[in-house]
Amino acid sequence: MLPFTSLQSKPTPRFSHLTSHPYSHPIPSTRRHHHFSVTTPPPNQPRRLAIKAIDAAQPYDYESLVSNQYAQSGRLKIAIVGFGNFGQFLAKAFVRQGHIVFAHSRTDYSNIANSLGVSFFQDPHDLCEQHPDVIVLCTSIISTEPVLKSLPIQRLKRNTLFVDVLSVKEFPKNIFHQVLPSHFDILCTHPMFGPESGKDSWKDLAFVFDKVRIGEGKSRTARVDKFLDIFEKEGCRMVQMTCAEHDRYAAGSQFITHTMGRVLEKLDLETTPINTKGYETLLNLVENTASDSFDLYYGLFMYNKNAMEELERLDLAFEALKKELFGHLHEVLRRQLFGKAEEAGQRRILTKLPKNGYALPAPSSDAIKSQNNN
Repeated sequence: MLPFTSLQSKPTPRFSHLTSHPYSHPIPSTRRHHHFSVTTPPPNQPRRLAIKAIDAAQPYDYESLVSNQYAQSGRLKIAIVGFGNFGQFLAKAFVRQGHIVFAHSRTDYSNIANSLGVSFFQDPHDLCEQHPDVIVLCTSIISTEPVLKSLPIQRLKRNTLFVDVLSVKEFPKNIFHQVLPSHFDILCTHPMFGPESGKDSWKDLAFVFDKVRIGEGKSRTARVDKFLDIFEKEGCRMVQMTCAEHDRYAAGSQFITHTMGRVLEKLDLETTPINTKGYETLLNLVENTASDSFDLYYGLFMYNKNAMEELERLDLAFEALKKELFGHLHEVLRRQLFGKAEEAGQRRILTKLPKNGYALPAPSSDAIKSQNNN
């Protein structure tokens, strides 16, 4: 009878049946449970039979292994909600840098998404079940709140990062705080460019961001840095400021720019054979602003509390300019109509009284200037 060796008295390393042994017979690879190996001992020694189990639980399962390897790879799973022109514009850069991109929109953009290497989901539940690391809201300003409330956020990971790219910042910041539970991270951003101004390159174009709420932990801070690194690698000029500061600056720059562009659009400006550089700039301004929807312009006005003040200042500036212009015109007309009469009616300043019987002398130019100065 063959003696059995105890596994406790003689531990064997895991997967040892795969290694060659000078006295062991080959073990078929199709057998997956208990394997028996019989070793041939030297002469005059008893043969030993070892029982080895290889189906013990692994220190981690396959899903955890894949998740860990994926996290270490530096790639993000980014879901774009609102896959219009701007969403597609951002998706190209995300895919170009090797990130996995999902998209969702009310309109079916599946064909465009496939051409860009993006997975499109018409149902928001299917999108959220992909467990993206980052959700980027690329909706219009006025539809941000209803779209955010329509997302089944209960299907997301509890630490998902939410990002907006709207042209106003205080408004989405407040909406995020109202709708999202505290365990979600919030990053408010504004790429100060679009599909037209950034079609050739993003180099030196401003990208504004505010880390509104980022949870503790290296993985969460690293995720934010990875997302911001996308724009930095594209050459953007990274500008960190609060949402309130952004809205104050944007009202005096972006809102005024869009306002002037839409005012000039009402004039139906046309190119001419004698265009100057300045006029070409105005035509480009009209083209850039007209390509944006009116909802964007309305959102800049409605959801930035500084916009009304800038609009009033613009109106006052226009009135002041008209008064200055008409004031100069009034002086020209007055001189043309009353110049000789006023000149003839100027009082003459005499240095000495003439003697009786003598005519009054003509006043000198110095005397007239002195009178005018007085």
